[in-house]
Amino acid sequence: MTSNSIELEQYILDHIDEEIDILKELNRQTHIKMLQPRMLSGHIQGQILKMLCRMINPKNILEIGTFTGYSAISMAMGIDQANATIDTIEINDENEEFIQSFIDKAGLQDVIKLHIGSAVDLIPGLNKTFDLVFMDGDKREYSLYYDLVFDKLSSGGYILADNVLWDGKVVQELQPNDAYTREILAFNKKVKEDDRVEKVILPFRDGITLIRKNKLFDQ
Repeated sequence: MTSNSIELEQYILDHIDEEIDILKELNRQTHIKMLQPRMLSGHIQGQILKMLCRMINPKNILEIGTFTGYSAISMAMGIDQANATIDTIEINDENEEFIQSFIDKAGLQDVIKLHIGSAVDLIPGLNKTFDLVFMDGDKREYSLYYDLVFDKLSSGGYILADNVLWDGKVVQELQPNDAYTREILAFNKKVKEDDRVEKVILPFRDGITLIRKNKLFDQ
């Protein structure tokens, strides 16, 4: 990150709502106790997710890739509907106690349901229709996640796919053993060519694709 981009990020932080206490604590504890804390969504992305939830007003949300729960809690803060739910899937069972403790501290245990295991195995068993899906799991499985959730997505529903610019590697020469970039490229192409959806890439952070299922494709 250049000095200019650091200054711009700080400017953004100085001109948006402040991070709430529970998320400040979660951010801090993630950096103290977790490997790869940079995987945390962070305040700016958390605010964007919260505001998108305000706009979309989803009844049911599916999150693929919980990490420590920052994004799930952020989205929950943007939900207005009564009895709305977030099903969030985390593959790393070592994170379960940490995640659940912050869900409980936030008073969101009736809103956020934590599932531990492989999203590929768990998604077929979720008998819900989702208005919003946030994909932030294993990048090598993005195309598979997309196929698994599409029929569970409501007409006019949204998918948010994180990290679709993959640290700029999508425009660099593909290395032979780079399975992550190869799959991100394949996923981006798949979405581009899918006429069942509208799509745009938001060039924020590591790139988020905003995907809307056309109402023509009802359940």
